[in-house]
Amino acid sequence: MENLGRITPATALVLDALLSAESVWGLQIVKDTGKKPGTVYPILERLEAAGWLQGEWETAEERKGPRRRYYRLLADARPMAQEFVRAQRSRTSTATGPSPAFREGEWSAG
Repeated sequence: MENLGRITPATALVLDALLSAESVWGLQIVKDTGKKPGTVYPILERLEAAGWLQGEWETAEERKGPRRRYYRLLADARPMAQEFVRAQRSRTSTATGPSPAFREGEWSAG
């Protein structure tokens, strides 16, 4: 597992979405974060290349539509992901004070 270096607010949002479930499909992460696919998918690719998560294509053929790619945060990465999410929430709440965009488990990553 590689060090990610600087974690952007968007990366922290993606990590938060990954922490919320055992396995999450890409478009659900886009919806959960409120970021555009052009922001989320490169972050997912970077996290996968760095060994933080595992992605795999769905195998169910009975669902109509394109196959979904599911992402799972690896156990070794969970503690660091939680720390990055906590740090981002702390920075956001300290910099802006209480915000209407900061609700249970959510923050504005502007």
